[in-house]
Amino acid sequence: MNPRFHTGEPVTTKDVVATLNRWMKRDLIGRKLAQFTNEVKPVDDRTFTIVLKEPYTWVEYSLGNQAGNFPGIMREKEAMTDPFTAITEYIGSGVYKFVKEEWKPGAQIVYAKNTDYIPRTEAPDGMAGAKLAKVDRMIWKVMPDVQTAAQALIRGEIDFLDFFPNDLIPVLEKSPDIVVGKVPPVGNFGFLRTNALVPPFNNVKARQALALAIDQNEILAVYAGNDPRWKKECYAFYVCGAAYGTEAGSEPWRKRDIEKAKQLLRESGYKGEKVVMLGTREIPQIGAIAEGVTAALKQIGMNVELEMPDWGTLLGRITSNKRPVGEQGAWSIFANLASWGTWHNPLTNLGTAMTNDESNWAGWAADEEAEKLRDAFIRAPDMPARQKAVEALHRRLWEVQPYLVVGVYDPPYAWRKNISGVLPATKLVLWNIDKN
Repeated sequence: MNPRFHTGEPVTTKDVVATLNRWMKRDLIGRKLAQFTNEVKPVDDRTFTIVLKEPYTWVEYSLGNQAGNFPGIMREKEAMTDPFTAITEYIGSGVYKFVKEEWKPGAQIVYAKNTDYIPRTEAPDGMAGAKLAKVDRMIWKVMPDVQTAAQALIRGEIDFLDFFPNDLIPVLEKSPDIVVGKVPPVGNFGFLRTNALVPPFNNVKARQALALAIDQNEILAVYAGNDPRWKKECYAFYVCGAAYGTEAGSEPWRKRDIEKAKQLLRESGYKGEKVVMLGTREIPQIGAIAEGVTAALKQIGMNVELEMPDWGTLLGRITSNKRPVGEQGAWSIFANLASWGTWHNPLTNLGTAMTNDESNWAGWAADEEAEKLRDAFIRAPDMPARQKAVEALHRRLWEVQPYLVVGVYDPPYAWRKNISGVLPATKLVLWNIDKN
C-alpha cells in the first residue's frame, strides 16, 4: 500500500521532489548535497532520481539524517512555498497525527494514533525499523517549573518527564514508581559560542583566552551535577564516544591557565570593553553554564554582563550579528546545549561549518583552511580516509576555536514504571511507547 498523508492523500514523488528541493536550500547537510547534485527528478509516482555532478558517498546518509531540518516529506503545496518562510499547515504521514485543534502554543501539544498507518515489518530500532503506535493519544504538557513537573510525575499526574536538571535525579530515583534512564546512546554536550564578527571574539586570541579561563570539571559540576554516571570531560568538537570523536589538537587548551589567558586577552587588543553573555533560566543547564562561565571570565579581567532572556528571545538575539556591544540586542557569547545526533559529524555539525560568506550558524566564525579540511573529510572515500581527515580538521579547529566544548553529559529522562518501550535513539521517539 502506498503511504498516505494524514489527510488521506497519497504520498507521491512530486511531494518528495518538492520537499527535497526545499530542504536543500535551507539545511546544512541539504545545501552540501545540493553542491553535488545536478537535479532531482521524478520517474513515476513511486520513483525519483538524484542526478549527481560527481560521486558523493553521503547521499543515503543525507536523506536519512536526523539532524537539523531533516527532510520529512511535506505535501507538494507546502513544500513549494518559500524555503525560509514558515509553513502554516502541519500535515505528515507518520504513525501519529498532530492534532492542531488541541494545540496550545507554549502549553500543550497533542498527537493521535494514525489508524491508517502501516508500519514496516522489522523490529523497532530507534529511528529505524517498525514505528508502532501503542497508545491512542499522547499529550505533551509544557511545565516550565521543573520541581512542579517532577512532583507531578511522582504523584502519577503525568507519565513521562524529559529535559530536567541533573540535581533532580536523586529525588526521582527515591520513588519506587519511577525509572530514571538514558535515551541517546552517546552523550550530549554543553558549549560556548562566541560572536566572531565583533570584538573581542573576532580575534582568535580572545577565543583562546576563553578556553584557558575555563575549568571543564567546574562547569560540568555546575550544569550536570557531581554524579559521574551522567557526565565526563570531553575535548572533541564531534563528541567523545561518537564515530569522529577525536580530541587531537586539544592538548594545549585542556588545563586552566589564568595568567596565560590574561596575556592572550591583552594581545587580542581587549581593553575592558563590555562583553555580553547570554543564557536562559528556562533551560536550567544553559543558565548554569552561563553563570559559571561569567564568573570565570571575570577572573581573567573581562567586563562581563550576564543576560538571561527567555529561550525564544535568546534564539532571536543570536541571529543578529554585526551590532557592536552597546547597541540593543548585541551579544558577545552565548551558552547552549548540543545533541550528539546533529553535532557528531563534520557534515552536520553547525558550529564547524566555517564558510566565509556569513551563511553559517550564529557566531559566524569563518576559516578557509578549516573549510578545506572539512571538504577533504566530506570527499574521503572510506572510513580510514575519513578518520585521517577528521584528525587534521580537528587540529585546525582547536587553533581557531569556533566554539568551546564544556563537557559531555547524558540528559536524564524519567518515566513511571507502567510505561514501557522507550527506545534508545538520537532523540526521544514517540513510537513503541506503551502504557500498562
